[in-house]
Amino acid sequence: MVHTEDDHSQNADSVKRVEDGTQSTSSAAGTPEPPLQQSHQDDGGMVKERIGMTQAKNEADTVATNDDEEPQRSKGTTAIIMLALGIAVFLAAIDVTIITTALPSISEHFGSTAGYTWIGSAYLLGNAASTPLWGKFSDIWGRKPVLLIANVVFFIGSLLAGVAVNIGMLIVARAIQGVGGGGLVILVNICIGDLFSMRKRSAYYGIIGGVWAIASALGPIMGGAFSQFVTWRWCFYINLPLDGIAFVIIFFFLDLHNPRTPLWEGIKAIDWLGALLITGGTVMFLLGLEFGGITHPWKSATVLCLIVFGAFTIFIFFLNEWKLAKYPIIPLRIFQHRSNLAALGVCFCHGANFVAASYFLPLYFQVVLGATPILSGVYYLPTVLALSFASAGVGVLIRKTGLYLPPIWAGMALMTLGTGLFIDLTPTSSWAKIILYQAVAGIGVGPNFQSPLIALQSGISPRDIASATATFGFTRNLGTAISVVIGTVVFQNVMESHTAELTAAVGGRTAAQLSGANAVANVGVANALPEVQRDVVRTAFAASLSKMWIMYTVIAFVGLVSGLFIRKNQLRREHKELKQGLEGEVERKKEADEARRIRKEETKRQSGKLDGIAEKV
Repeated sequence: MVHTEDDHSQNADSVKRVEDGTQSTSSAAGTPEPPLQQSHQDDGGMVKERIGMTQAKNEADTVATNDDEEPQRSKGTTAIIMLALGIAVFLAAIDVTIITTALPSISEHFGSTAGYTWIGSAYLLGNAASTPLWGKFSDIWGRKPVLLIANVVFFIGSLLAGVAVNIGMLIVARAIQGVGGGGLVILVNICIGDLFSMRKRSAYYGIIGGVWAIASALGPIMGGAFSQFVTWRWCFYINLPLDGIAFVIIFFFLDLHNPRTPLWEGIKAIDWLGALLITGGTVMFLLGLEFGGITHPWKSATVLCLIVFGAFTIFIFFLNEWKLAKYPIIPLRIFQHRSNLAALGVCFCHGANFVAASYFLPLYFQVVLGATPILSGVYYLPTVLALSFASAGVGVLIRKTGLYLPPIWAGMALMTLGTGLFIDLTPTSSWAKIILYQAVAGIGVGPNFQSPLIALQSGISPRDIASATATFGFTRNLGTAISVVIGTVVFQNVMESHTAELTAAVGGRTAAQLSGANAVANVGVANALPEVQRDVVRTAFAASLSKMWIMYTVIAFVGLVSGLFIRKNQLRREHKELKQGLEGEVERKKEADEARRIRKEETKRQSGKLDGIAEKV
């Protein structure tokens, strides 16, 4: 399908292209210009040009077959669809943080301290492990059916969590929630890519980024309020009506192409070996990180085996995608260009720093400043507000100008500066400092929810958008999971160095609770101490957090450097909504095979040239 976002009145036999104010007209059945990511010739210019022409021909064929099916959406319909997508993302985001302040009540209700950490971890594990699969499912069965299934999975997980009768049932329910939540986030991003042109979608991604930030901040406040005034079960019941509203709106208003792929034919097309490898490898790797230093020592065979074999299994997964998979879950051609790798690097570093702020700043507020869990959520609002406005504003900026590199660079620079300013936070820091530092960091974090994704999507074939978006989400999930673990380890190690002064101030038993692996879990112990002893603990916590922020400043700087390697592509106002289903998978495979053939021909040609030169010499 082809339409110009700013002008829906188009001739069925022609396509009006509008790019940065210039226009050209071509036959819809003819060959359009090569994809814009091929417009910048680099070290493989000739090969890329030929590949681009092949991709363009395939896109033109799709345009010709889809032209009569182009939906005409009013502004009202678009607003309703975005409302449903926003609700879906809100639910997935809030469930990451809403249980943080409800955990003590949940643990007390079930009389279980052993399962305390798993209530949160199960959600993140299910989320990360399922992310790569949702994109491929939507390629085969269509966006709308798979998004509705993700809604149902999330609904079932929320219902089971709300009625859980023991800690084991709650942990399983949280894992189901995580699987559904992962699908909601990825499919919302994919659907926005299908609904809007490359130029226009940035504004909607900006809105979604703001929704995510607001939900992350409201989570602890709502969780604490439910636990204190109603029951912790409402942390999960609240999802049911909202998820139902999103389901109904999506069912009736989301008018994306539905391939109606037969169930059995679709099942046969899935790369099940790849699905098993990526899911199993991710679960093993993240379980190793979760166990390390808490359930088992870092040097234990259990932790080392889980991390090593998990990483090895993920490596085998990529070999499978390269050599065996007929329809890969993550096509390796996504990683062929330096610019795409750089965009994923920015995504990883951005995710790592964003989750660090949402995880460790509330710890600073609760222990160092003595705030309640609910109040710590209020203290975090400067970050959220700055982030939300920056995310939405940059989305509009990209839509107006088509420039996504300046927001990436400026955002990563400000995020590096803001994270570095957190090093200066002490027990006596003024509120002016605390608010200013958060605002700087928030303004830096905001632009890079959507900008690296736009950069990645603009550098690949439109047929790979879903797989690339799922890969982007998987990279972010790995970044967040690894970030919390390494941040906690650094913090705990620095707290360990304060054991002597803590022992002198509060005694050996309490010092053991507040240092090493127990530091993060015993916030309540610190706040229950007498004022004099509490000051010593606050000083130790603040010093440990400062050292930890040094590490995150370095990570942010690595993200800034990665952003410098992202290539500039023009963002089209024109939009092609490609067909999904097995037909799309076949076309995608043909395109990849043709690109591979062209590269081999070019390699042989270059080799022949070198042989000729050698003979002359």
